[in-house]
Amino acid sequence: MPKKTLATMTALVLVGALSSCSKDRGAPSSKPTASVRAEQCDPQLDAAFEAWEQAGFSGTVAVSSGGRFSCLAAYGVADDAAKTPHTVNTVFNIGSITKAVTAATVYDLAEDGKLAFDDRAGDLLPELTGPAAKVTINQLLLHTSGLNGSHGHDHQPLDRAAALAAINAMKPAFGPGTDYAYSNAGYTLLALIIEKVSGTGYREYTASKMLRLPGGRIAGGFWDGRPAATGPRAIGYLDDGRTGESGDFAGPHWALDGNGGLSMSAGDLAAWTHALFTGQLVSAESARAISTPGYDHGEGQAETPGWVAHDASRYGEPFLATAGGGGDVGHSAVALWVPEKQQVIAIASNKPKVSAEQLLKKVAPALLAGTPIPAPSRPTGGGQASKATAGTYTLNTGGTFDVTPAGNEITIKAHGADAITRLFPPNGSAQAADFKAMEQRVLALLDGKTDEGRKERASLEDTFGAIRKTTLAGTMFHDGDIRTYVNLTAGTASVAGWYSVDPQGGIIAADVPTKPPALTFTAAGRDRYRPNDPIDAGPKVTVKLKDGTMTLFGPGGASVTATAS
Repeated sequence: MPKKTLATMTALVLVGALSSCSKDRGAPSSKPTASVRAEQCDPQLDAAFEAWEQAGFSGTVAVSSGGRFSCLAAYGVADDAAKTPHTVNTVFNIGSITKAVTAATVYDLAEDGKLAFDDRAGDLLPELTGPAAKVTINQLLLHTSGLNGSHGHDHQPLDRAAALAAINAMKPAFGPGTDYAYSNAGYTLLALIIEKVSGTGYREYTASKMLRLPGGRIAGGFWDGRPAATGPRAIGYLDDGRTGESGDFAGPHWALDGNGGLSMSAGDLAAWTHALFTGQLVSAESARAISTPGYDHGEGQAETPGWVAHDASRYGEPFLATAGGGGDVGHSAVALWVPEKQQVIAIASNKPKVSAEQLLKKVAPALLAGTPIPAPSRPTGGGQASKATAGTYTLNTGGTFDVTPAGNEITIKAHGADAITRLFPPNGSAQAADFKAMEQRVLALLDGKTDEGRKERASLEDTFGAIRKTTLAGTMFHDGDIRTYVNLTAGTASVAGWYSVDPQGGIIAADVPTKPPALTFTAAGRDRYRPNDPIDAGPKVTVKLKDGTMTLFGPGGASVTATAS
């Protein structure tokens, strides 16, 4: 909690009416305006978040301490087409934060004697007959069950029987309890068990039991289907500019149930997090158990049921965090809990330029230490991007770059493995060897060499036709993941996509079809352009465009030249 900026704020009880916590924007004009400052947010803090809004953040922020809000504010636009601004009641898909709710529900059922953490899944769910039947509840909670990969695609119909059949057919990546592999299927299996032992539909039980805050108000609901969250919804925007899934998918929803699919406002997420860890949704003993580090990831991080526990090395105090996003909705959400201060930071966003998780990484250390929030990074220099820069530039190795100027910025799209590597070179987070390993895993997946790969290939061929050839199209590091781009020759067409695959062969994330990767640069003077990267986490590349020649300067001063076609 920032001591300098928030200590004098009037606090509001978290379980009170969220609509009174901040002032929403007035009617939108033809052009979205800067954020209307929230009445319940310190002016210095609000001004700092407003700077992040101008840099690209679009969403809502909720900060509380001791069960009371100190800041609840909305920034940016919920719907570009309608020019609808965010309000503090705007609802976002919270993605994998759903797992924290599922884990809490399991603990609640354990308190009622409906299950035990060392129970085997097959003993609770007799229809489960495959290898998954031998894993325990605790192993499912901590992603140590050995289940790996996907049991279904997010927004494709999957009923209960089909979900069970897919999970039954899964072959374990390792012996239960011997390793770690993040598993959406494992949390859907927990949802199936919740439904079985509670005697109530998973969705109905979750909404009525685990989303009900002290005082009776329901914190959110489901993004697709019912029970749905109430309140205005944000349109999500994907990396390539497309709008995401809007919440009208009719289902069945068992590809997401248990592992994703819930939606909340940032204020509701903060209220729910506080209620969970203060023993108002589960017992104090269960809340402590959820907070206790389980599988050790190293470097001060450990898995807990639905959360990741961090020691004080990152932000100066121990905390727990959970995050969701990166799917086909286009939202990002994150919640952070600091036990010592009973402090919550919850952020939700609907645009990729500055996601909720990225913003949290930049502002959390200051919020916890009580120091001013850092400003977004901005390229120095200035001027307008020359219209003469527009066009296609070709490397002598064959890759191409498409350059589009607009105002003081240019957008560069990369085509070909050599071009992608030059625009998005390996950095400290991912080296060339990591890129090569990812490419090998993606090729093995698409060649159908694993169960997961055979399922993915079959799904692709159902959509695009028989795959005759798979060609690597480049690898890059983006938003915490290594992505390998591929071109699939399927049917009579070529389809572009990208994949991120874990060491066990499971799909972490994917987008097929997709557009070429692109990067936006801001004019820095003297024909040079630097990445428009407010979080300062992207590629360290500078571009010079002059007289029909593009020169890219990468890490360590390495350069390459492309000429206008």
